Amino acid sequence: MIAAAIVLVVLVTLLIGARGVAAIRSTSDFLVASRRISPTLNAAAVSGEYLSAASFLGVAGLVLKDGIGALWYGVGFTAGYIAMLALVAAPMRRTGALTVPDFAEARLGSAGLRKLSAVVVLVIATLYLVPQFKAAGLVLTVVTGTPYWVGVVVAGAAVSITLALGGMRAATYVQAFQFGLKLLLFIIPAIWLVSHVGADTRRDALAPVEFTRFDRAAPVEFRLDVELTITEPTPVSISGGAAEVLRPGRYEAVAGSTWTFPAGAAVPKVDGALPPGGDRWSRPLLDPNDSGYPLLSTLSLLMATVLGAMGLPHIIVRFHTSSDGRGARRTAAITVALLSVFYLFPAVYGVLGAVLLPELYLAGGTDTVVVALPARVDSGWAGSLFTAMLSAGAFAAFLATSLGLLLALSGAVSHDLLPGATVRRLRLTTLGAAVLVVALALPAAHLDVGALVTSAFAVAASTFCPLLVLGIWWARLTARGAVVGMVVGLVSSAGVIGASFFLATPPGLAATLLGQPALWSVPLAFLTMVLVSLRGRPPAWATAAMLRLHLDETERSRQRR
Repeated sequence: MIAAAIVLVVLVTLLIGARGVAAIRSTSDFLVASRRISPTLNAAAVSGEYLSAASFLGVAGLVLKDGIGALWYGVGFTAGYIAMLALVAAPMRRTGALTVPDFAEARLGSAGLRKLSAVVVLVIATLYLVPQFKAAGLVLTVVTGTPYWVGVVVAGAAVSITLALGGMRAATYVQAFQFGLKLLLFIIPAIWLVSHVGADTRRDALAPVEFTRFDRAAPVEFRLDVELTITEPTPVSISGGAAEVLRPGRYEAVAGSTWTFPAGAAVPKVDGALPPGGDRWSRPLLDPNDSGYPLLSTLSLLMATVLGAMGLPHIIVRFHTSSDGRGARRTAAITVALLSVFYLFPAVYGVLGAVLLPELYLAGGTDTVVVALPARVDSGWAGSLFTAMLSAGAFAAFLATSLGLLLALSGAVSHDLLPGATVRRLRLTTLGAAVLVVALALPAAHLDVGALVTSAFAVAASTFCPLLVLGIWWARLTARGAVVGMVVGLVSSAGVIGASFFLATPPGLAATLLGQPALWSVPLAFLTMVLVSLRGRPPAWATAAMLRLHLDETERSRQRR
């Protein structure tokens, strides 16, 4: 049933995408659907590609792993569109650009800035795409038992073929359809879970006790190498072997092994992880590294998600598909309403997981809590049905988001880095980029989906957000200021985050500032752009460019007459 649901989603994606084939005659058709998408359809498509693996699976998983404070992710993801509506949507559409690098060159007249912007698009799109394909492989493994690589390859093939066939128009139809599908497949199982678990579980979910002892015999399948600290003699069966009493001390659980703990056994401690339940878990602030600075961590997350939304290249290009600036504003406004409905429900899965599947935090498998809950609640046909629904919805989330990201990546390579883009080159680039991202996702099974996506937001907030906000609202911005500011923002966000993946992060305040650098990297990028620009002269056409950005299209038409 589960495999059939996923196959059906993939087939429908390909069939809907095939509708766009006949309409592709130019690069404008491929990249922005000839700017003929209505606000309602566009908003549904934006919502479809924005509700990624990090939203469908990651937010609930982060609630289980990091506590109630993880709900700030949904707040930031949605609030970013309010900022986009106020500052970016309509002016960006009025530029007539096809991509963000297009806007950079048109506004400041620098081919070098355009190429730098294209490189930043590649960084953001890769950081965002890899976790989508990784989550596809993970979900397929959990619900069907297939090898991890199968889900990665299937997702990559479905996305690249759909996009190569129909470009932005195909992506729009698919993403709008998949938004409605995801909304239904996320909300209906949530309502069923809440009604089916019983009054006692609902009460416990509102105030879960700290997970200190197993309430039943619990097999824990470790997805990562995890170092456990056992605090009292505990009989444990490892990978189906005979139970062995482990004395207090530190033990390494190897990825792929299954440890079965008996009912009543003390839960091992995991360094840097917060057991579900209890006062710290219920605190409405986020402190994922247990650094002791929850307010700073929460503010940094909000800065990354709210301002990062304004700089995501696959979202920005959506406003270029509107017919005019007014349509772009309406698209952003409708999107806020649609996202607000969706983000009411990740908390349901997160708090129920804290009561019913708290052992997932030991195994590094919190990303799977959404698809694991139905079978835990009901082992019969109902559990299988809702698992199939959620698995299909999760796969739709991977595909919808990956379509937009792969299109942005292909456009950056074919349209911005290489001269003379053609439809044929765009299609070939799409297929080649998908192969590369699949190759990167295959060894990434141990990476945290939420952490990678948040990293992409931090990079977008530190690079494109300053470029767009200052480029749209400050006439004194210079090409030199934009280049230096973007380099500083890129190094201070992507560089620091990349280093934290390979080097041990110092504890305390450093863990907060280096693990989520948006709190200081965004102001640093803004300040650098302003100070460097003040030492130079803006382009001679800066005033005319500002008028074009802010003068309503109907007003311009009236002045021409």
